[in-house]
Amino acid sequence: DLGYGDLGSFNRESKIPTPHLDRLAREGLRLTDAHAPSTSCTPTRYGILTGRYPWRSRLKSGVLPPYGAPLIEADRLTLPAMLRSAGYATAAIGKWHLGWDWPTPNGEKPGVTPDGLSNIDYSKPLANGPITRGFDSYFGVDLPNFPPYVFIENDRTLGTPTEPMPANHPHNNRKGPMSRDWDPVTILPRITERAVRYLASRAGDRQPFFLYFPLTSPHYPVVPTAEFQGKSGAGDYGDFVMQTDASVGKLMEALDRHGLTRNTLIVFTSDNGPEVASEVVIGAYDRIGRFGHASMERWRGVKRDTREGGHRVPFIARWPVRIAAGRVSDALFGQIDLMATIARLIGFKLPAGAAPDSIDQSALLLGRRTPRAARTEMVYHQSNGHLGLRAGDWVFIDSPTCGDGNKEPAWFRESRQLHPCTDPGALYDLRSDPGQSRNLLTAHPERVQQMKTRLDQLRQTEGNGDR
Repeated sequence: DLGYGDLGSFNRESKIPTPHLDRLAREGLRLTDAHAPSTSCTPTRYGILTGRYPWRSRLKSGVLPPYGAPLIEADRLTLPAMLRSAGYATAAIGKWHLGWDWPTPNGEKPGVTPDGLSNIDYSKPLANGPITRGFDSYFGVDLPNFPPYVFIENDRTLGTPTEPMPANHPHNNRKGPMSRDWDPVTILPRITERAVRYLASRAGDRQPFFLYFPLTSPHYPVVPTAEFQGKSGAGDYGDFVMQTDASVGKLMEALDRHGLTRNTLIVFTSDNGPEVASEVVIGAYDRIGRFGHASMERWRGVKRDTREGGHRVPFIARWPVRIAAGRVSDALFGQIDLMATIARLIGFKLPAGAAPDSIDQSALLLGRRTPRAARTEMVYHQSNGHLGLRAGDWVFIDSPTCGDGNKEPAWFRESRQLHPCTDPGALYDLRSDPGQSRNLLTAHPERVQQMKTRLDQLRQTEGNGDR
């Protein structure tokens, strides 16, 4: 849920100090037109790990519910599986939220029982999770605000969640079982410590490695440790972003300490735009009024929106031996491009059908001149299932809410002089109107029809056909 405007390297007016990520940006490449494949977490993670648009999966809208079944198909080549087949050690540490087959008595549907516990048999392995989708090892949580509230290692919970989360628990927004000592404040420090330990284990080992470190922050629950409380200029959320920055800093320090920095590619990005829901208390819109901090920066939209702020996210890549320091690019980039890009970097030929929507952007990362941009269009995926199409500087949003998934406040529209949604969709020219203040849907009917036709074509075909 980290917004484009939460990092100092992407927003000069940010009220949140992010020294480690700013250093990462100075030492590498910063992409200013990079996009998550969806506007919420589960589908974005699917897209990153498969190189496939998530709306092509069975999950057309929303996210996986508590105790959701595996989303990544068993026969689909994933990014970690590709790397493992090329000789890499692979590990996932952090938030999964892509499903398991949860064991239940007599094949019952898994879920929370009326007493606030569940019908899961925690003495049995959790099948078809990370270690069956290309990872050698896994440690983390399904997600920090869904049951079961317990750490998971590989395919087993660490202990049995035997306590129903109390109704008056300060971070209870989904009932379900928790471990007796469960404390959300400890999640981020614990996964960070495990990631640092993993990097230490790779020191001196000639085998290359891939670490997927999906942070649980600054997603709800917003729980900065005492060390960071009150340290930012944007409330508890800003403090939690500072702690997120510090976690990344600890991994950077570990790479330095073990002599791994020079030949390690680090990619840092976010799964969607900033949260506005009441569970975070002071959401992205309220932070503007309360602290003068715009998590979406100049862009219109937040998490769940098809507008730019819902999926245009910070993206930093550092690789000292290959990426020149201090570069900035406004080339269009999709997180789904990571798989084809990394395949090219390691000399792996993707088989037919693998990573169907991923485009090789290695030339962009390495600063090589090319006759044309690698990516010229991208499909946007709103959390309610509606789609939009980016083509060059134009954006067509095929949604009766014009891409608004959160009931944008009237005061925000007025303060930025933004149009209300009175049309059955939206068309924007990002070159002349990056803030998406003017809806050109009725002014350019031919372009709308052209883009709608192209979007329908992409809906009905599998893959981009560019490889």
